[in-house]
Amino acid sequence: MITALLGKKIGMSQIFKEDSVIPVTLIEAGPCYILEIKEVNGKKKVTLGFLEVKEKKVKKPQLGFFKKIGVKPLKYIKEFDVDSVEGLKIGQKVGVEIFKDIKYVDVTGRSKGRGFSGGMKRWGWSGGPDSHGSTSHRRIGSAGATTDPGRVWPGHHMPGRYGFEKVTVQNLEVVRIEPEDNLLFVKGAVPGARNTLLIIRKAKKK
Repeated sequence: MITALLGKKIGMSQIFKEDSVIPVTLIEAGPCYILEIKEVNGKKKVTLGFLEVKEKKVKKPQLGFFKKIGVKPLKYIKEFDVDSVEGLKIGQKVGVEIFKDIKYVDVTGRSKGRGFSGGMKRWGWSGGPDSHGSTSHRRIGSAGATTDPGRVWPGHHMPGRYGFEKVTVQNLEVVRIEPEDNLLFVKGAVPGARNTLLIIRKAKKK
């Protein structure tokens, strides 16, 4: 049974339920297509493809693979572990309806990239004095001792590239499913900007 899908973030909205407002993220979950079914070291695995693209955007060896199994070229390919492959076949379409009996999901994506950022933005430093001739409002200041250890410890908070990291948000509640539009509504926020590729799995801890 497949309990994971590839999708993309559409954006956020609200759902009104009785006297409360629920903040939700809309995810286009699937449709995905089964590209491969295999067993490695006793583990059953299924490869899913998502988001159709034009043939000219796919390399020829990949295009030959897609034509061989009778599936249109797909942009994203990801392998998932499954408990059973019974009833699954190559080329089969898998949609958001797999989450109809699942109450909580884990969503993995890439956080928004913010480029090269200073320490105050990246790490929340308080900064230096703002007046009386200070020239170190946002600078890093001292980075380490001189004689001992005579270097900067690994992992020291410094300016650098901020964002665009793999982030997983766990235990998001499934609020609504619309199979006709491949839409999944989950309570709360998920990583990334709009159209970010997401991996949606059944929650591990619930």
